[in-house]
Amino acid sequence: MFKPALEKKLSAASVSTRIASIDVFRALTMFLMVFVNDLWTDKNIPAWLEHASATADGMGFADTIFPAFLFIVGLSLPFAFESRIKKGQYKPVLFRHLVLRSLALIVMGFFQMNLEHYSDQAVLPQYVWEILITLAFFLIWLDYPKEGNKAKLKLWLQAAGVVILILMAALYKGHSTDGQTVWMHHYWWGILGLIGWAYLACGILFLIFDEKLIPLICFFIIFVLYNASARSGWPASLEPIRHIAGLPGLGDASNSSITLSGVIIAILYRKLKATPGRMMVLFIAIAGLFFAFGFGTRPLWGISKIRATPSWTMICSAISILVFCLLVVIVDKKRKESWFSVIRPAGTSTLTCYLLPYFYYSIFITLIAIRLPHAVRTGEAGILKSLLFALLIVLVAGWLEKRKLRLKI
Repeated sequence: MFKPALEKKLSAASVSTRIASIDVFRALTMFLMVFVNDLWTDKNIPAWLEHASATADGMGFADTIFPAFLFIVGLSLPFAFESRIKKGQYKPVLFRHLVLRSLALIVMGFFQMNLEHYSDQAVLPQYVWEILITLAFFLIWLDYPKEGNKAKLKLWLQAAGVVILILMAALYKGHSTDGQTVWMHHYWWGILGLIGWAYLACGILFLIFDEKLIPLICFFIIFVLYNASARSGWPASLEPIRHIAGLPGLGDASNSSITLSGVIIAILYRKLKATPGRMMVLFIAIAGLFFAFGFGTRPLWGISKIRATPSWTMICSAISILVFCLLVVIVDKKRKESWFSVIRPAGTSTLTCYLLPYFYYSIFITLIAIRLPHAVRTGEAGILKSLLFALLIVLVAGWLEKRKLRLKI
């Protein structure tokens, strides 16, 4: 039977489809994402921990977490495709999986983004709407058993989830900047939606070019230059194209550039794993090049996550590369994966970890109105509280995972 080049390459690869350092990187990043997302509940938190403002030229620790996750999406992509190919899936099936997975992230991101503009005039209180859309996400994308009596419930539960989402969309009312009541529409795509669009773009490129580094590097450069064009507004003749491309989340290509950098690093890892010293030198050199670009172009548009400047994307990609290098040494070489065992569920039930806080904030903070003492939510105590909260979310996700309750797209 004919096998395309991608299938031939990946099927012949001797590298395991599970790389411990990548799993730990994903778990660590999701744990920190839950942590920084909880900082809004605290007071008097050091500015360096939080997101920098849209007008600031700089970034806080929180501004490095989302790009790290984008990088991991790209880093995991070649290994995830290899795993599916070993199960007999070829390009058409991989493309369908790529589209469906991206669509799931985009839909979830779109609904969550519209939470930011929810109106008090809506039929349902915001916390009820939030609980119901999150419940629908679980019903639709739960990792259902493929056999047995429970498997027969899958279609019914998924259909119930779809009906809930449609009903929530019908009942939605939002407020626009001019005070008018509006229906759900695109402001931006939300964190999950941005990940979905970047995953789709880079996944298609990987399906087309396999592990050919030159075309992938060329597209990485194109993404960076296009992002620079969007930030500078030059040339003006591209503005209509930038506007149209911005609707599907590709307007500045910043997220795709970070994700594609992860794909490239993963391919280099596969090719150079047998010579770790050479691999590390190359990765550090690439990180240094990215840092030089990021800080060198800073006077042009500044460093900003909210404005998605090229300086921010390149600096964050460089940071992610260095963190990956460190984890390769600690986890893959020194075999210290056990150091991170407590947060392991954040790497295996990642989407579950991300969504669980939506239940918590809606039920405990808004509905039941439980408030911890002010002292526990202030300063260093507040930071410790948010770290413990992130750990609790991870442990709950692990508990659910053991009971076969986790999301999988």
